[in-house]
Amino acid sequence: MKRLTREQRIALLSVYHRDWGKFEKPSYLQWRRNARRMIGDDRCILVEWCDMWVGIEADGYAHT
Repeated sequence: MKRLTREQRIALLSVYHRDWGKFEKPSYLQWRRNARRMIGDDRCILVEWCDMWVGIEADGYAHT
């Protein structure tokens, strides 16, 4: 996978520190390794969080 931007790394850590509720929280490194590039837009990464996919754009904007 291509290297993440600084903004993406900050947003990824921010999403990780959100409330996981009833879901088991994995280690940060294990969770981050499951991040994937979005098909058709390799500037956006997708990561699963609480049964949702969160997209994080190159500028750090996170959305579901």
